[in-house]
Amino acid sequence: MTEIAQSVAAGPPPTPERTAQLRQVAQDLEASFLAEMLRHAGAGAARDTYGGGVGEEQFSSFLRNEQARAMAQGGGIGLAESLFQALVAREGGGP
Repeated sequence: MTEIAQSVAAGPPPTPERTAQLRQVAQDLEASFLAEMLRHAGAGAARDTYGGGVGEEQFSSFLRNEQARAMAQGGGIGLAESLFQALVAREGGGP
């Protein structure tokens, strides 16, 4: 093991506050990933029916981001939990 890896593995487990921060960061990253996936899937794309123009295009990203955030908070696709576990382990609180 490298010296850095040993110091990370030997560190104390994160505090409850830090654990909450790590979970939020992981969830935010999953939400960003899901928002990009929704964008590429065409969610929120302008429709010809209403012809909302530039405003509709700009605000559709807000809708996608909120949909992605809701998905991540509801359990998402499991990416946040994997990221969270990796972050906790990196801080010395797990395998």
